[in-house]
Amino acid sequence: MANEHWSKGSVLVLGGTGKTGRRVAERLVKAGRRVRLGSRQAQPAFDWEKPEGWAAALDGIAAVYVSYQPDIALPGAVDTVRAFFRQAREAGVSKIVLLSGRGEPEAEEAEEALRATDFDWTILRCSWFFQNFSENFFLDSILAGEVALPDTLAPEPFVDVDDIAEIAVAAFSDPHHSHQLYDITGPEALTFEQAVAAIAKAAGRPIAYVPVSLEAYRLGLVEQGLPGEVVELVTYLFTTVLDGRNEPVADGVARALGRPPRNFADYVASTAATSVWGGNHV
Repeated sequence: MANEHWSKGSVLVLGGTGKTGRRVAERLVKAGRRVRLGSRQAQPAFDWEKPEGWAAALDGIAAVYVSYQPDIALPGAVDTVRAFFRQAREAGVSKIVLLSGRGEPEAEEAEEALRATDFDWTILRCSWFFQNFSENFFLDSILAGEVALPDTLAPEPFVDVDDIAEIAVAAFSDPHHSHQLYDITGPEALTFEQAVAAIAKAAGRPIAYVPVSLEAYRLGLVEQGLPGEVVELVTYLFTTVLDGRNEPVADGVARALGRPPRNFADYVASTAATSVWGGNHV
């Protein structure tokens, strides 16, 4: 029932097949929680663009992991998330764990919208993921042997998605995480060039890093046939989030889990061993 205490009741995991959602769902199931995946392929289906289907997904749910796809910086996303919060409250949901993004004004609007409710909430404000290099986004470029990115990008304290998932699961069971905002990063800021070089070394094959102008990068996305809204979103994120505002390392992982965050070198070593990047890994 929806009125079960959120630390015991069923959890709806939005973006349940994505980088964070999949890991959150797997950990919750392993911990014995009842989980409903929120995705277009799930039954009942969940689609951010089809609010008429939200009620079925929320039926009997006590807590929700909210991950907006493709990114909360998309125009109109904050209004959609607000509408979802209202419907979730009407459905009897009492706990929300929100995946947010560091340095995104729209993400901070969504955070404020959540904080203005009477939910028991936890906010995970995250830097860019390690797994963007191995689970789509940059993977095709890495496999092609050349990663071209704008020459304006500042260093980023990339974070392991497994750390994020571990914090989310803790927030669904332990009231110590109630009404906490965790600023979540890895232990050090790296340039994208450093990240690609580490991957190339671990994979045992050359991967070129090619800095280009922002406009050249944007045109490249258009030539790849990406939808216009995706091109604009990626361009916006690169010029906003990666302008240096997020370079400082934060203590969210240590505050939430009592340990340091996982580091990029360990992620690269374990990921290279799966051969997802090809080559003769070392």
